[in-house]
Amino acid sequence: MSKANVIKPAKLVSIATHDAFFERLKMYCGKAFQGKVTVDNQDNGSFSNKKLVMHVRKCTDIELQIPFHVGNDASRTWIITKTGSGLSLKHDHRQGNGEYDDLTMYGGHTLDAGKDHAQSFPADQYSKELFVKQEISQSVGNTWQILIRPEKYTYRLFRQGREFQVDFDLTQPITAPSAPWGYQD
Repeated sequence: MSKANVIKPAKLVSIATHDAFFERLKMYCGKAFQGKVTVDNQDNGSFSNKKLVMHVRKCTDIELQIPFHVGNDASRTWIITKTGSGLSLKHDHRQGNGEYDDLTMYGGHTLDAGKDHAQSFPADQYSKELFVKQEISQSVGNTWQILIRPEKYTYRLFRQGREFQVDFDLTQPITAPSAPWGYQD
């Protein structure tokens, strides 16, 4: 066998790990869960005392759509997509009328295999440029993480000087909320 025909194991491990993570999350499709902020070193009150709900709402073989409701605010949907070279996480933000917000579709892409229960998404170039344009350049260093354990789903954001985390209880499904803004039921 020539060197040109040798498959590199690291790439296979990466794809297998990303697929395992994706499937682990996909098994919750159709279910909703309540969460709580467990870390917020810059609490500005926007999540305080509000019901936090994630809903693994729409699932295909390559994309998962997970609305994140904050009280009556249904503006946020996390979109996780298989890209062929890993996983992408995008934040779809909408206004109450369903139109895209000026700050939308930001996120990142995995840079390594991660783990079957944990993936990190450092900010991609589109997001960095959007953050500068929106005059929130402190967000250029954002990394988002999603962790899935048997009892808990964790969404985490961190960068220098900033850490935010919401944990959702996967042991207690709740009634799914209505569609997020801009989506149909």
